[in-house]
Amino acid sequence: MLKGEYSHNIDAKGRMIIPSKIRDGLGEKFVITKGMDACLYVYPEDEWNRFEAQLNALPTTTDKKARQFAYFFQGSATDGDLDKQGRTLIPSVLREFAHLDKEVVLVGMGKRAEIWDKARWNAANAEVEQNIEEIASDMEASGFSI
Repeated sequence: MLKGEYSHNIDAKGRMIIPSKIRDGLGEKFVITKGMDACLYVYPEDEWNRFEAQLNALPTTTDKKARQFAYFFQGSATDGDLDKQGRTLIPSVLREFAHLDKEVVLVGMGKRAEIWDKARWNAANAEVEQNIEEIASDMEASGFSI
């Protein structure tokens, strides 16, 4: 399981260090793609394959929203790899999408990791912290218990 929050920097060439605890969860092959909330999703290869199978099962020939959904994730997906220093290159199109410049936060989310611009992460996290009781109540109504 991918978990934890790690702050890092992206270098001038667009590379960032993947912390060893996250690297262990991702494995040697992983996929980086656009994510919700203007962040990037990072999937271990097996999780990406499951997700992609679901995308491929969508009725993309006849359903415009299904096509758009598949374009969003599959169209921006790139294979990630690590250099000897444990860094991976984030392509410029993905850096632009997620507004990644220098300071980033890598967050483990169980089956995937997310890469956020640090300022955006701090703002989103502050909003969650401010509303956590209401969010927890909504989750309980959905069957989740703490």
